[in-house]
Amino acid sequence: MKSNFILSRRKLLCHGMAGTSLLAAPYARAESRDFPSEPITIVVPFPPGGSTDLLARQIGKTLSTALQCGVIVLNRGGAGGIIGTNFVAHAKPDGHTLLFGVTGTNAISRALYAELPFDPLRDFIPLSLVVSAPLVLVVNPDTGIHTVADYVAAARRNPGSMTYGSPGNGTSMHLTGAMFAQAGGLHLTHIPYHGSASAMQAVISNQIMSMFGDIAITAPQIRAGKLRPLAVTALTRDALYPDLPTMAECGYPAFESLSWQAMFAPSGVPASLITLLSREIVAAVRAPDLAEFLAVRGLDIEGKDAAASAAFIRADTQKWADVISQTGLSIQ
Repeated sequence: MKSNFILSRRKLLCHGMAGTSLLAAPYARAESRDFPSEPITIVVPFPPGGSTDLLARQIGKTLSTALQCGVIVLNRGGAGGIIGTNFVAHAKPDGHTLLFGVTGTNAISRALYAELPFDPLRDFIPLSLVVSAPLVLVVNPDTGIHTVADYVAAARRNPGSMTYGSPGNGTSMHLTGAMFAQAGGLHLTHIPYHGSASAMQAVISNQIMSMFGDIAITAPQIRAGKLRPLAVTALTRDALYPDLPTMAECGYPAFESLSWQAMFAPSGVPASLITLLSREIVAAVRAPDLAEFLAVRGLDIEGKDAAASAAFIRADTQKWADVISQTGLSIQ
């Protein structure tokens, strides 16, 4: 577990709430003008070094300045993001503890796991869909695989021998591999790791053969020649890799998998704070200094408000529920 304290330029701890205000007004009716009264904690449910962690820290810096408040980025990894997500689900709903959630834990998990200690739709309020991006199928260059057709041929020659890694069971990278296996009639062996960075290093060191990786974290290693990209999982080519085909172009029509990241508050946070936090997070995402950070990592800015984010996430949750039903996956 690791935390990072990000302080505003003025180095103010927080502003606004006097001790008498706490006594004079019930907690549940806290006014947005009295917020924040302490540092805000953004929980990243994965280890440090992955794209979710890096982006959370960038947004935390901008949010810290906007709210004139300390922002702590707290890594609580484990169980494919479930441990950290559960921590926020049961946090005090005062707006000071937020979740930087991802597709796996806040959309896929609801249908994948027989039991969860939280309900992704009931126990969280989306503040903003921050970014989205396709995944990229990468292999170790030593495999001799150069195309998706090569990959499929190798997997069919020795069923089960083709390994692919992910940040953990139930993540979008895991499910994308399962979806591809079904589409191609393949037997692929999934190897879960503790975070995207660990899975990627396993491919680079030739411990496993491939992964459907996050564009943000694989891009530097692709440029360095340590990973070979085969295709992206969007329906159109990605600006970061204009010469790289889509999975649809490789013979898998309508194959699409987008990995997204969003900021959430636990249910019960007052509506006035939801409005405030959503507005400030959207502004942080659209800040000029973040645009370059996102562009070089192949991340598309979403910056949706709370209502639009909730609608998107409900629809995506249903999409992955359909995929899980079709593949027959289940985790006890």
